[in-house]
Amino acid sequence: MSTKPSDQIVQSFRTASRAYSDASILMHEAIARKAGLSGTDHKYLGLIMEKKELSAGELAELTGLTTGAVTGLIDRLEKKKLVKRQYDKSDRRKVLIVPNTPNALRMLEPLFINLQQQTTALVNSFTEDEIAIIERYFTGAVKVMQGITESMNE
Repeated sequence: MSTKPSDQIVQSFRTASRAYSDASILMHEAIARKAGLSGTDHKYLGLIMEKKELSAGELAELTGLTTGAVTGLIDRLEKKKLVKRQYDKSDRRKVLIVPNTPNALRMLEPLFINLQQQTTALVNSFTEDEIAIIERYFTGAVKVMQGITESMNE
């Protein structure tokens, strides 16, 4: 039977989680600067790459950005040849945003090599059971944050 963690343990965990979040933001800002991007443009490029293709409207809905801000984002990424606008084959009025994955990877991969090596070594220092617990936390935390984001973007 598991017991509820003490308030001190919960607070310590929140402090560590906040430090992780802050370090992540600062690291991604540094990576983005090295790549010649803003931190938000870098993260949204990653989102576009993950989705493979999406319309400007879908990107606005997903991010909560205005359509004008999305247009500016797409313009900046397109100017750097990291995305391209492409007409939807089934509806020529609809424009899809498609990542130029080879260009993006060529720019970003060298900046992530050290991070990937170090995080792989860190993950390999845990047992499979510990990794499952950490993954359960991250998966749950992502769901919580997505719910908060959705409610704020309504």
